[in-house]
Amino acid sequence: MPNNLEASIDIAAAPEKVWSVLADLRRMPEFSPTTWKVLALGGVRVGTFTVNVNKDGWRVWPTSSRIVAFEPNKTLAFRMNENRTVWRYELTATAQGTRVVETRVVDPKGIPAPVRAMINTAMGNEQEFEAALVAGMQETLARVKTAAER
Repeated sequence: MPNNLEASIDIAAAPEKVWSVLADLRRMPEFSPTTWKVLALGGVRVGTFTVNVNKDGWRVWPTSSRIVAFEPNKTLAFRMNENRTVWRYELTATAQGTRVVETRVVDPKGIPAPVRAMINTAMGNEQEFEAALVAGMQETLARVKTAAER
């Protein structure tokens, strides 16, 4: 069964600065090692539909999502249409700047069987895929930190 995943980082920048980096979805390929392109159809807000192109080595695949939470300087979340997972960024002010927590939450119904089969066929298996996702989350947050602290 797929797991919920989490990664976090402390950034020496105010939540407003971190938000300006994270909420600019056009920059996501700069941060995420598996995101090649993000196209938000309309402004970035709750309900916005996105089309995404992902890559991992020779593998390239499209996904789509809908923004389900958008609270400036606090929360950005989107639900992946293909696998029903919700990816969330939570920003919390700290004495030194901002703590960012990135999570992937699996829908209570689980990941659809065809998607799980694709993960097990094309991505090794769920455990390897999830380990790669956590590593990617950590890399994404490290890159966001670098950009926000500039």
